[in-house]
Amino acid sequence: MTLSELVPGQMGIVKEFTDLEMSVKLMEMGCLPGEQVTVARIAPMGDPIAINVSGYQLSLRKFEASTIVLQ
Repeated sequence: MTLSELVPGQMGIVKEFTDLEMSVKLMEMGCLPGEQVTVARIAPMGDPIAINVSGYQLSLRKFEASTIVLQ
């Protein structure tokens, strides 16, 4: 399951990334393997997605969220 498949209120644990280049960017923003992420809200058209990770809120495009595989 990927982060983009969750609905607001659901949470998961980051397992791995499917895009090497994107993974570097995401890890710099706190999306590290083993971190818990919670979907806070999703924009009306489905993009972007606001998540809570590492104690702050982060907005990701749906494509970026789809590269995060959850446990």
